[in-house]
Amino acid sequence: MDDGPVTRKRQRADVTDVLLVGGVEKRDLFLVEHAPAWVDLYRTHESRIRSVLGDVAESVEHIGSTSVPGLAAKPIIDILVTVPDITAEEDYLDPLIAAGYVLRVREPGHRLVRTDQRDVHIHLLEPNAPAAADYLLLRDHLRSHAEDRQLYEATKRDLITREWPDMNAYADAKTTVIEEIKKRARSSRSAG
Repeated sequence: MDDGPVTRKRQRADVTDVLLVGGVEKRDLFLVEHAPAWVDLYRTHESRIRSVLGDVAESVEHIGSTSVPGLAAKPIIDILVTVPDITAEEDYLDPLIAAGYVLRVREPGHRLVRTDQRDVHIHLLEPNAPAAADYLLLRDHLRSHAEDRQLYEATKRDLITREWPDMNAYADAKTTVIEEIKKRARSSRSAG
């Protein structure tokens, strides 16, 4: 019997502020057609993550646009790694940094490390974090619903033509469409 999400005792209080290591970065934003090689790049990093984190990595998933065949994307592989306790950074952050990843974001409930080349972003969340479920919901829905995949790509193509101070502003601008798609995904899932 499922009693709902597991509540874990945290080792310490989580951070309360957002730390963007290195500050705001201006980057050229562009989309490319989906590349089958993205799966191979994901698998390389999945293996690397699992080898350094072992059982601390409760799940490792390819997320984001590069995980959706047929969807144009920024050529950045997004990976979701769930860990039992986001506050126990010594269990996951130290090994990932030792393996060559760089801390970019530390915020309540979420950490992000990336490669020096900035072509792989690893999002660290706890398994019961709503954002973790939302990443998978959006990915799975876009993989199986061509109309929403086309809407999302058209939105990204429109937004990419505008000037953005950083990638976060571009990502924030996609929020309305992403929320609409997730709402349809939840409705579709509950009807099925």
